[in-house]
Amino acid sequence: MEKILIIEDQQSIAELIKDYLEINDFQVEIKNNGQEGLKDALGKDYDLILLDLMLPDIDGFEICKKIRKEKNIPILIISARGEDIDKIRGLGLGADDYISKPFSPNELVARVKAHLSRFNRLTGKSKKAKNEIHIKNLTINQTARRVYLDNKEIVLTTKEFEILNFLASHPNIVFSKEHLYERIWGNDSYGDMTTIAVHIKKIRDKIEKDPQKPRFIDTLWGSGYRFNA
Repeated sequence: MEKILIIEDQQSIAELIKDYLEINDFQVEIKNNGQEGLKDALGKDYDLILLDLMLPDIDGFEICKKIRKEKNIPILIISARGEDIDKIRGLGLGADDYISKPFSPNELVARVKAHLSRFNRLTGKSKKAKNEIHIKNLTINQTARRVYLDNKEIVLTTKEFEILNFLASHPNIVFSKEHLYERIWGNDSYGDMTTIAVHIKKIRDKIEKDPQKPRFIDTLWGSGYRFNA
């Protein structure tokens, strides 16, 4: 699942973009603060960045310039500043596209897909790599059905892998025990919901440094489980 960072101070716009991207199977993170967005852009792995220019704490052009110095990934500027001089400056600093507000969410998604496709072709990024999830020091190879922690393989049972893979594929979303059971065992299966808690415990024992203080899988009492990206 391709990962996108949105740096946008208007929460309503950021959430709208996020919703449309997630519908199209992208993993999305939002930063409403320019400095925090820049920190994540440089410190984490993303496949594409959507950047607003008019941020309250740091100029969007400066963020674009700093990201481009260290990262070779698509940067799409989104701004209400539609003057040609701003477009020329943004593209000159290394942005790959400039989208003026207001915009069509569907058009934005289309542009995101086009730039990712073009970038992957130019860089020769393999399809195999797209079948891997990288979160913190955890790697899940969905094709080989293998899990690595700090580059060391962790052996999981079939159901443990399926639960971990499902949660990691939908980070920061809470799933109930019932939803997980139906997703992993099937709608026609009948069983004790406590089996989910047992499997989660076994997964934590294998991937968490301290299973009592999990970094990856949180329990939200009365709601379910959430994988932290």
